[in-house]
Amino acid sequence: MPRIRSIAFVVNSDKSGAPDLARELVLLARRSGVRVKQTSRQMLPTGFLRGWDACCVIGGDGTLLGVAREAARSKVPIIGVNRGGLGFLTTFSPDEARAQFPELLRGAFRLDFRALLKCSIGAGRDELALNDVLVKAAENSRLIRLEVVADGQLVTDYVCDGLIFSSPTGSTAYNLSAGGPIIHPAARVIAMTPICPHTLSNRAIIFRDNVQLRVWNRSTTARLLVAIDGQRNLGVYTGAPVRISMAREQVALVQHLGYAHFAVVRAKLKWSGGLADKP
Repeated sequence: MPRIRSIAFVVNSDKSGAPDLARELVLLARRSGVRVKQTSRQMLPTGFLRGWDACCVIGGDGTLLGVAREAARSKVPIIGVNRGGLGFLTTFSPDEARAQFPELLRGAFRLDFRALLKCSIGAGRDELALNDVLVKAAENSRLIRLEVVADGQLVTDYVCDGLIFSSPTGSTAYNLSAGGPIIHPAARVIAMTPICPHTLSNRAIIFRDNVQLRVWNRSTTARLLVAIDGQRNLGVYTGAPVRISMAREQVALVQHLGYAHFAVVRAKLKWSGGLADKP
């Protein structure tokens, strides 16, 4: 890959060790002659990354999710360094980042392009989601009746706690907790998984990449909440559908040359299909 000549650091200062690690990596970048800027803001303003070669996110997966929209629109790849919990998206450990950073700056990495979801309501602007779009009742204790239409054709209606619309990247997040499938990140599909449906036959559905989904609130009393990546809530207009589709934009994640997705899944989720060792 081309050499990185400018890099923006986004540091979650609430994460233990993140500021100290940032200082180390900034010093390594400057010693390599790389132009640097740094912020602790996790919801980046429009244009913050425009014209920069890369963005290094130091924090957890939530920190990276907050950066993903601006990175996608500016076409800037993200180096994710984990100072949080699981680290599905921030795949570099602090030790790996320290050891590999000079090589990364010289272009010794590959790009892993991840699909994004697009969501809007009424006349509202399109919002981008790297993980998922959640549609549920605004009151946590309320069931809701949701009608789903795909490409103008009725799928079904659900009486449930909500629906999760997941990208392949987000399949190991809320979707997985709700019983949805694990999807390889290179598959351009959308998963729809109901949360606690009141019919046993309701299961996750996989839609093709160019599907146009509409979700209607058919409850007469419950109000909708639409959450984007668990971080941003959309205003809900009475009588307007929630529109969900695959976005044209993609997020580029920087991975080391030996990166393997299912190795990460096995390590992070302690996931295995094998039998337990015999005594």
